[in-house]
Amino acid sequence: MPQHVVAKVGEIEPGTSKIVSVNGRDIGIFNVKGEYYALLNRCPHEAAPLCRGRIVGMVVSSDVGKFEVLRHGEMLRCPWHGWQYDIRTGQSWCNPEEARVRRYNVTVEPGERIAKGPYIAERFAVSVKDDYIVLEV
Repeated sequence: MPQHVVAKVGEIEPGTSKIVSVNGRDIGIFNVKGEYYALLNRCPHEAAPLCRGRIVGMVVSSDVGKFEVLRHGEMLRCPWHGWQYDIRTGQSWCNPEEARVRRYNVTVEPGERIAKGPYIAERFAVSVKDDYIVLEV
């Protein structure tokens, strides 16, 4: 599968995201506690721009009036209807059996592996004829 460089490591701080366009698809790149994840920017519920939603924690309740926030910064809330998805897996919290966001593999690669040298500039022959500069392409 083709790889695409989408950001430098320091560009996406922990707890934040960046939306990139790759081959006509908008994809959200998320930094969750130093690990990177990518989700398609489309909510499976009603096609909202999911990656523009808030990054939140998971709220659980053990009894009426009692709740606890777990997994801070690991859930993504859809901006239209509030459906929540696990950033790490794309799994829906509201409808886990049927709804899942498309996820993509993300790796961190050293710069020298991505841009290998030595670099050779393309050269063109140039000559001067009767006071005109002529370029051969």
